[in-house]
Amino acid sequence: MAAERAPTSHDVALSFLSLLTGSFSTPAAENPTVAMVEAAYRDLGLDARYINCDVAPDALGDAVRGARAMGWKGFNCSLPHKVTVIEWLDELAESASLIGAVNCVVDRDGRWIGENTDGKGFVASLRTVVDPAGRSLVLLGAGGAARAIAVESALAGVASITVVNRDRGRGSELAELVSGLTSASFVPWEGVHEVSADIVVNATSIGLADAEAMPPVSLSSARVVADVIPNPPRTRLIREAEALGCTTLDGIGMLVEQGVVAIRLWTGMEPDAALMRRTVEELLAA
Repeated sequence: MAAERAPTSHDVALSFLSLLTGSFSTPAAENPTVAMVEAAYRDLGLDARYINCDVAPDALGDAVRGARAMGWKGFNCSLPHKVTVIEWLDELAESASLIGAVNCVVDRDGRWIGENTDGKGFVASLRTVVDPAGRSLVLLGAGGAARAIAVESALAGVASITVVNRDRGRGSELAELVSGLTSASFVPWEGVHEVSADIVVNATSIGLADAEAMPPVSLSSARVVADVIPNPPRTRLIREAEALGCTTLDGIGMLVEQGVVAIRLWTGMEPDAALMRRTVEELLAA
């Protein structure tokens, strides 16, 4: 019998084609997701890239078509594209359809499927400081992230949701959306809003890349204050809430949990969430 031959490099099919994913948003320069996701890819031993793209609203369709043409496995969608991106997708997953917004797109057999991981990421992060079940929640904003947070918080058992928004149409529409899941109401945002709730969540872009921007709210009656802004993590809202003795939750936890779900959808693998959080924290502390 001939001796078995040890495999050589010629026996292994080489591939120089990376798995491509990324993000479409504007502004995009301050988004730390690329470092977090690529650290997870390396830890998983994947030849994969996450490309952070600054995409203007009138170029979103071109970006989606380009990603499809280049064989991307999927992409994230952030402000201001979470609702308008739906026009260029083939199908929506159940949660994204209910919420009416998409923040994660996945290629399934050549079809772009819109998912929403915003709300799931937020609730997972919120549970590290408080169980939302039975609590009252004030939600600042009524955009894509706010819709996802409202739906998932309602499903998690919050007792009531008050939507505070400048646009009456969008605000009342969001309150109506979750009214079948929990007690919900809309309050127009006029001047400084006096918060009275167990949990208050800033789901607006106020504070993004600007540590001194502050939503016009009074937090004297709030117990838990959460901000969806990951960069800077210590927004002015978080700092002022801490000064008042509130329990606070920065946007990094939500960012990490969203990333965990997205990587699972794109690769079928389970990333190290602790590694992802450390990566973001180290990056933003530099």
